[in-house]
Amino acid sequence: MEVRAVSKYVRMSPRKLRRVAELIKGEPVDRALSILEFTHKAASKAIYKTLKSAASNAIAAEGSARIKVENLYVKQVMIDGGPVWKRIRPVGMGRAYVIRKRTAHIDVTVAEKITKIKAVAEKK
Repeated sequence: MEVRAVSKYVRMSPRKLRRVAELIKGEPVDRALSILEFTHKAASKAIYKTLKSAASNAIAAEGSARIKVENLYVKQVMIDGGPVWKRIRPVGMGRAYVIRKRTAHIDVTVAEKITKIKAVAEKK
């Protein structure tokens, strides 16, 4: 079972978010949350919120009795570019420089680890 959460229009450049997202790919959710909690990057807060939302969505979909956070892992983290806000900065001699304020979309997918016992039960 795969569950995802999406954060759109995050006011941060996708390049900065991707650096932090690489740290948690394939990790168990509880370990990924602790990695993000102790990472000293502003991007870790936005990814932390999205990952926590994905884990909550998984528990809500299946019920807290059937699925535990310990059994979830980060299957995929996608960081896509959002719309760019263009601003003008006046500079000398009547010119203007364009300032690009980038946004991003964060898409986190979590899945349940299949244990050997569950795999045998599903085959029957």
